[in-house]
Amino acid sequence: MKAMILAAGRGQRMMPLTQNMPKPMLKVAEKPLIEHHINNLRAAGITDIVINLAWQGDKIKDYFKDGSQFGANILYSQEVEGGLETAGGIIEALPLLGDSFIVVNGDVYTDYDVSALMQLHLQPGEAHIVLIENPPHNPNGDFALSHLSPDSQKYTFSGIGRYQADFFKGLTQGIRPLGAILREKLNEHLVSTELYIGQWDDIGTPERLNQLNTRLEA
Repeated sequence: MKAMILAAGRGQRMMPLTQNMPKPMLKVAEKPLIEHHINNLRAAGITDIVINLAWQGDKIKDYFKDGSQFGANILYSQEVEGGLETAGGIIEALPLLGDSFIVVNGDVYTDYDVSALMQLHLQPGEAHIVLIENPPHNPNGDFALSHLSPDSQKYTFSGIGRYQADFFKGLTQGIRPLGAILREKLNEHLVSTELYIGQWDDIGTPERLNQLNTRLEA
């Protein structure tokens, strides 16, 4: 199975740290954040990895190259300046990803074991996403658990999921957020969910990055 790490975002809220650096290359526990994802994927047996690039993407490519020194085989999906949003980036990279693949946001830090996603038996056109308890910056959540009413308690999308390639069938290339697509497909019972209680941090601001590094150093 292949995996995609989303790394094309501009990281405006991380300024000035992202003035000349893509957010996934910011250091967490003395390693670029994205390197933790590569290590986690490799530990689950996934070595074929696609990384999408936009803002300062050359710095990611220069650091990881073909991935061989990190025990991986890395391909890059170059996007236009400004990026294509989450779904747009996935659709752009579909020719590199195969029939079923895992996607991880490059700007989160987590110990979620993606090998659990590899065991799922998804049907054509389906997806499975991982939700987490709502952090302070997203108190109202994003999605209810798929087996509950849409009006039930909502949880936050972790940015981790597994998708069948034809989940995106009929969607043209271009700038496309993922949230609206997930909501539509949830209503069609094509998206399953799980709630993960474990390490997960959204590296959305310099303060959150500092708090995470301080916690990991303790």
